[in-house]
Amino acid sequence: MLFDFNKRSQDSSVSSSSNEVKEKKNEIAQHEEYIITASGFDRDAFVPPTDKELRRLMWKIDLRIIPYIAILYLCSFLDRVNIGNAKVAGMTEDIDISEDQYNWALSVFFIGYVVFEVPSNLALKVVGPRIWIPSIMVVWGGIMAAMAAVTNGEGLMASRFFLGVAESSSTLAGAFGGVLAYAITFMDGMRGIRGWQWIFIIEAIPTLLFGILTYFVLPDYPEKTSFLNEREREIIVKRITEDAGPATETHFSWNQVLQALLDWKVYVYSLSYICGSICVYSLAMFMPSIVQGMGYTSRLAFIATILNGYSTDKFGERGFHLAGAGFLASMGYVLLVTLQDYGSVALYIAACITTTFAFATNPPIASWFSNNFGGETKRSVAIATVLTIGNSGGAISGHVYRADDAPRYLRGHKTCLGLMLGGMTFAFLMKFLLYLENKRRDNMTPEERRIACEAEELCDKHPDFRYIL
Repeated sequence: MLFDFNKRSQDSSVSSSSNEVKEKKNEIAQHEEYIITASGFDRDAFVPPTDKELRRLMWKIDLRIIPYIAILYLCSFLDRVNIGNAKVAGMTEDIDISEDQYNWALSVFFIGYVVFEVPSNLALKVVGPRIWIPSIMVVWGGIMAAMAAVTNGEGLMASRFFLGVAESSSTLAGAFGGVLAYAITFMDGMRGIRGWQWIFIIEAIPTLLFGILTYFVLPDYPEKTSFLNEREREIIVKRITEDAGPATETHFSWNQVLQALLDWKVYVYSLSYICGSICVYSLAMFMPSIVQGMGYTSRLAFIATILNGYSTDKFGERGFHLAGAGFLASMGYVLLVTLQDYGSVALYIAACITTTFAFATNPPIASWFSNNFGGETKRSVAIATVLTIGNSGGAISGHVYRADDAPRYLRGHKTCLGLMLGGMTFAFLMKFLLYLENKRRDNMTPEERRIACEAEELCDKHPDFRYIL
């Protein structure tokens, strides 16, 4: 049985009626038949995989995709935040730009990023990841290398804007990027090129190389990929169909686009996400200036992020993991404000705590909103919209830590403290509202459920769909 209907009705009169029990069993059978038919498989022909077969297949997929995608995301985040290291290496002095121009150069990246996020996700669905991802990677790698040639603030802002247009283990990028940038600065003057210029050139090379390689390495959709055999494709496609539950809509639909844009969940998630993203991006871009360090804090953040992501998956819970990491990050901001007179060591430890747990909010929020939308088109547009609104926080983050607040940056720390607490509040609100909705669907009568199933393209509004809390 694919769904447990025992949880969906607590009405004792329903459970005591033999006729209604039979009716419910018929509903279950019809629903299972609907899912199997939608997946394109023959009920009698498909043989469920053994545990050993499934485990071996999942390892095959994970080893092929996850490490490679992590590298691509590393390149992405490295390219968007290395401007902070370039500043420390003397970029602002060499091209003679003001602090305001520098801050706007940070912000303008996210304007291009958010404007093109939804179109990019739609293009990804139409073109396919195997073509779309390599294409935008090569473009943004070329833009990154070209940033070494900027000579003024206007050129820097223009290049950052188009870098954001092309970019549609970020914490690992913080650690790796800082160490790499520190090493690259020793190339200062080589071939007449300054250290900050070498940062843009050297860090663009992996993006370009992996962008080309992606076409040959990254598989396309499961039903099309050649690195799986026919049996393996069948298993994966069926698992995806079952995981989607009643939200089996796989076709492109403008109705689903509209549903996503009108869904209240999109905007509550966006509010929580934007609060966290302002803090994360401001830390990523300004931490080199704040501590003049080389990314050591981000190594701790990388470990905490991995552990928090693993825990959210193991326990199937998102809201408390998000709020818990946010609470600890908030305590770090409190320490950054209150320990100003206790020396640099105390402040550095506070910065470690803040960065570690601010970045650890990423896995719960990203996996949470990705899990709670049904229908492929609706999910794509909903995710893109949340990312669009959430990442607009990056445009704001460039103005959180102002040069005239240095070296204490109290105003920036207090701003981020308030935002982190706000993100926690929205996380609790979302968890509570989804709990109420799941409870409402659990308590539906058969007649209510029948009426609710009559509409077309229900996606996650299907009464059998359950939201992850």
